[in-house]
Amino acid sequence: MRGVHVCEVIKTLDVGGAEVLLVERLLAASRQAHRYTVVCLTASTAELTERLRSAGIEVVDLTACPRPLRLARLLHEVRRLRPDVVNLHSPLPGALLRPVSRLWRPRPVLVSTVHNVRYRPVTMLLDRLTGWLDSRTVAVSPQVARARTGRRGRAPATCVHGVRVAEQRQRAALAAVTRREWGVPDDAFLVVNVANFRPQKNHGLLVDAAARVVAAEPRAVFLLAGSGPELEPTGRRIAALGLDAAVRIAGHVPDAGRLIAAADLLVLSSSWEGLPVVVMEALAAGVPVVSTAVGGVPDLIETGRNGILTPPGSADALAEGILRAMRPATLARLRAGARASADLVDIRRAAEWFDALYAEACSTDAG
Repeated sequence: MRGVHVCEVIKTLDVGGAEVLLVERLLAASRQAHRYTVVCLTASTAELTERLRSAGIEVVDLTACPRPLRLARLLHEVRRLRPDVVNLHSPLPGALLRPVSRLWRPRPVLVSTVHNVRYRPVTMLLDRLTGWLDSRTVAVSPQVARARTGRRGRAPATCVHGVRVAEQRQRAALAAVTRREWGVPDDAFLVVNVANFRPQKNHGLLVDAAARVVAAEPRAVFLLAGSGPELEPTGRRIAALGLDAAVRIAGHVPDAGRLIAAADLLVLSSSWEGLPVVVMEALAAGVPVVSTAVGGVPDLIETGRNGILTPPGSADALAEGILRAMRPATLARLRAGARASADLVDIRRAAEWFDALYAEACSTDAG
């Protein structure tokens, strides 16, 4: 069978979880098996676009197109590409492409990859009204598969994505160098948070927890990487609590997996999640995770084995989880568990799985 041409459609190519999962999978995919093209409505940074193009993967970036015309241009570009398969990673572009593509000849096979456990009500309605047109639905974690977003009248397949484990292990070996670059004292316990500053990530909860941790363990240093509308309010909260020396905002950090690999602990304070890439990057590097028990995080993190889960919304519980993980014996056990979990998040498995899915879908469903 000839190689399948797959068009991966995603709303943005910013540095977010769904985007990074897609890019990592495509970079690990076999170019001999299939040909891939990525179409995005916008990309505020060229970081992911450049990585894809450097690997020989075509990217159609519609950022320069006037905003009111982007969806129409999206239809035009996907039609022009004449792909065998269209994989929809974002619900709003998917709601438009599904019914329109039914009129095309040849008609592409439609696949949806669901990354989140919740959508806005209007988005959820549009997704429900058109989702039945997909031939396959894939959830990125068991939790996402169980959520309302993953239900399309059929049981979704689940494929836990992943990261480049070997690369994260190499970064972990260079942790001391990375820590010096960021001015982290040798005796500090480095707690890293990598998350865009948006309401769902609940940075206010993290700062409140950090205040409790620093009061009990002054050697703790928190480094928060990301960008977004909640960055400045978070900075003001840190200053108001007098935490400037212990809690630092790094802003957007390109290739943040390197920072995660240098941490003693990765912490997430999210109110909801899909399957966070940063959790997988931490496990790949042998870094334990303390996180609120939301989304797909409990599918990867087991309290006492490779991290600690805490109830969402509780700064006291999150602080206690961090302090517990800082105990030497506990930390050693969690590090060993994180290293043992790395094979579960190897991106090569997901790349091979999707290659097989696309071939199977085209052989049975192409119309």
